[in-house]
Amino acid sequence: MARLFHWLLRLAAALILLSLVVGMLAYYLASQSLPNYEKDISLPGLSAPVEIVRDNANVPHIFGSFGASDEDVYFGLGYAHAQDRLWQMAVMRRTAQGRLSEVFGTRSVESDVLVRRLDLYRLAQQSVPAQSPETLQALTAYSAGVNARILEINEEALGRGAPEMFLFNMPMAPWQPADSIALMKLMALKSSGHLQEEVLRARTSLALEDPKRLQDILPDAPGKGTAALPEYASLFSDLPRYADVTSLPSDALFPVAPRGFGGASNAWAASANRSAAGGTLLANDPHLSLSAPGSWYLARMELATGGIIGGTIPGIPAVLTGRSETLGWGITSSYLDDQDLFIEKLNPDNPEEYLSPTGYKEFTSRPSIIKIKDAPPVTLTLRWSENGPILPGSLFGLSAITPPGHVVSLGWTALDPQDRSLTAAIALMRSADVHQATAAAADFVAPSQNLVLADRETIAQKTIGAFPARDARHQSRGRLPSQGWLRQNRWLGRAPYAANPEFISPRGGILGNTNNKLLERPFPNHVSYIWGDTQRVNRWRRLMQSREVHTRDSFIEAQLDTVSYTARSLLPLIGADLWFTGAAAEDGSRERQRQIALSLLSEWNGEMNEHLPEPLIYAAWLRALQARLINDDLGPLATDFNQVDPLFIERVYRDVESASSWCDVRQSAPRESCTDMARLALDDALIWIEERYGPALESLRWGDAHQATHDHETLGRVPLLRFFVNIRQSTSGGDNTLQRGLTSGRDPAPFQNIHAAGYRGVYDFADPDSSLFILATGQSGHFLSRFYDDMAQLWRRGEYLPMSLDEELARAAAVGVTKITPRH
Repeated sequence: MARLFHWLLRLAAALILLSLVVGMLAYYLASQSLPNYEKDISLPGLSAPVEIVRDNANVPHIFGSFGASDEDVYFGLGYAHAQDRLWQMAVMRRTAQGRLSEVFGTRSVESDVLVRRLDLYRLAQQSVPAQSPETLQALTAYSAGVNARILEINEEALGRGAPEMFLFNMPMAPWQPADSIALMKLMALKSSGHLQEEVLRARTSLALEDPKRLQDILPDAPGKGTAALPEYASLFSDLPRYADVTSLPSDALFPVAPRGFGGASNAWAASANRSAAGGTLLANDPHLSLSAPGSWYLARMELATGGIIGGTIPGIPAVLTGRSETLGWGITSSYLDDQDLFIEKLNPDNPEEYLSPTGYKEFTSRPSIIKIKDAPPVTLTLRWSENGPILPGSLFGLSAITPPGHVVSLGWTALDPQDRSLTAAIALMRSADVHQATAAAADFVAPSQNLVLADRETIAQKTIGAFPARDARHQSRGRLPSQGWLRQNRWLGRAPYAANPEFISPRGGILGNTNNKLLERPFPNHVSYIWGDTQRVNRWRRLMQSREVHTRDSFIEAQLDTVSYTARSLLPLIGADLWFTGAAAEDGSRERQRQIALSLLSEWNGEMNEHLPEPLIYAAWLRALQARLINDDLGPLATDFNQVDPLFIERVYRDVESASSWCDVRQSAPRESCTDMARLALDDALIWIEERYGPALESLRWGDAHQATHDHETLGRVPLLRFFVNIRQSTSGGDNTLQRGLTSGRDPAPFQNIHAAGYRGVYDFADPDSSLFILATGQSGHFLSRFYDDMAQLWRRGEYLPMSLDEELARAAAVGVTKITPRH
């Protein structure tokens, strides 16, 4: 026994030693790719020396030496992006190319199939010659900077450039101008949503026995009503009420977000007469899916037109939200209806032909081979009708709304082979004032945005991006998939830029957008029937109008505001017959728990504070309530309504157009009232809470459920590694607060914060160098870097970093200065 014990002891020691050696080796290999920011280096692609000054937050300030051109500065930006985010850039490029499966295997086949069918990368290649000469020069120089970093990695054996490169065999081809254009198209795909809305509306129309109830569950934003639309079943026959469909892949690599998680944002501005300091103000916080590293990267470039600082997307040589010395710009998703689905009728005698207004025509087609790691390749036949690419029925639930003998095509503005969005973005950065900026944005195609602007005297808002020109006779007004062979359903080109909504120097001195409805115009001159917000705008309006003048700090307070207008408006409705009712109940009983919950909610001001119990009780109650209201009417389709829609709840409890009928469970004999539903849903919510957090309601914390999930897109689910690469934080806010933290809506963690402001900026033109910004994670994409998550706690606490163009301030306490000279 003693000898066996000694052998086991030696074996355990050997295993421990082996684990230490393996761990040290892994750390050594991973750390080789940590960037060195303090160095002098000669690289090809420059015409004159460039300095990259990393300030104390690792924000690169890129300066050209005497005789340097703007192209040299773009070179520096490409080099800096590749230093900190090479893996992220490589993954995004492969996503846009439809080549993820070569690296990740079967995990990403559905992503590649979709992107190949959309043909994003070929369209990007075709768009290169359409750019302005200045943009082509910028793209070429930026690509040279990225490639110079790749050359440096190869020459000096810098750990393949990123630790992920040791885990995945991803050869890094040279960066090209088309790659940056492709990433813009990829951003458009990630923020798109109207395709899914059309499919859901069609499926819901088929599922509901009473077509009048469609307006309840998929309500329009408040405003002028919409004329009646046809039932989907009247457009196409032979469609089942319910159909089995495959949900969208939940993998982080899939480039289309679930419904409701595309794009969102806040942006607002105040004119000088509404500013305490006498200068214009602008605030912007774009919302995207949270990840580590995040989507945004802070940078400053010193161009011939002056300094520019703000948020960039690695791989794209433009500051998409930021400021110069004289102009600030921010963006919000416009929710422009820039997508239409067309049902194409196949020729029964020749499935390679589809019906057009002039008869049957042959699809444009070509083969495409997807190579898959550790699996046989897949050969696709890509097909296009005159309306757009043909999509697979396996995605987006399209099979459920496609009649036999038909296929579905997609019309989408981002599929423009002459896309000049990057030309517009780069021209915007060079603009000196609001009027130049709005003119520069005319070339922008996709993703459509509301561009909020402020120069030293003027504020403005302009919707940018291509508006599809539709026929006024369109069958479904773009809200349902339509018959692609009818001329009145087809697009008529692009509407003139002058018709895009525009607001300049409003009389009240304040303008902004929370993804809310912009205006009411009759079809086909409308912007959209689907808007990203009907709630936050109410709170924003109150905060803006409650002060005669604003300051930088009041704009920050608004960005960080966590009061839910929705909670304040809905709780009195759903709890109207429950407050302070019933006799005293025994401790621990269901009735007693309900009374405690109602007592807490009755004294709550609607603040979605991470340290309070009320937000969790409220959120769980509403989620359970919506589930009870829709499950019997929608059946299996109810799972597609993951997010609580406040307008739906309000319509039901105000009995708008008999919407209270949702409260009655049709399959039961008794007739349930809305009060019954509210009581039962509250019990459901309390049981759910007790199972996860215990029965002590007063000690609940919203932040325990509302964890911000900054997960690594490729390593975030890998055992052990996920503890090193994922960033989790307790956060305040919610679905409908200005400090927005959109919850997942999916079990087992339905209240995780998965979509929020990855960038926040506030620009003050009374003192431009007092402007502020922050990221949700950090600048570096290397999980061993101290700059991987150093901004995360600042972001969580609502703190900011200086956003200054002062060169001396950037050099003070800089973490490194990289001097790059031309290699001849």
